[in-house]
Amino acid sequence: MNINVARYGVILNTEHYVECVAFYRGLFGLRQLFERDENGFKLTCLEYGDGYLMVEQGGKAKSSIKTPEESSFKLRFNVDDLEDALSSVRAWGIEAAITENAWGRTINIADPDGNRVGIRDDAGFVRQIDN
Repeated sequence: MNINVARYGVILNTEHYVECVAFYRGLFGLRQLFERDENGFKLTCLEYGDGYLMVEQGGKAKSSIKTPEESSFKLRFNVDDLEDALSSVRAWGIEAAITENAWGRTINIADPDGNRVGIRDDAGFVRQIDN
């Protein structure tokens, strides 16, 4: 028997809360659904595809990109134009490049807390699903 899921989401605990909210709203254009400040504990809920990304206080930042052992997840954003995405990333002052893999092309960056973020060419992803 399966659970009838009404909506799915990801909760991201951050040390640099304000900067992380600005990063996901600004660079990726995620629409804010709501924001809460409950006795000094802040959270912001952003639309993330058909789900949500809840950015909350309480995480641990790292000044460089976290390893998979330090942060076992990676947020992924598939885009239509990877070169355009790279230009946008660089306009934010983030050094990045497109990585070519046998399974597709990606840009790997970190958010202000050092959490791993991947941007992928959606065309390559769709081809894999169709095969």
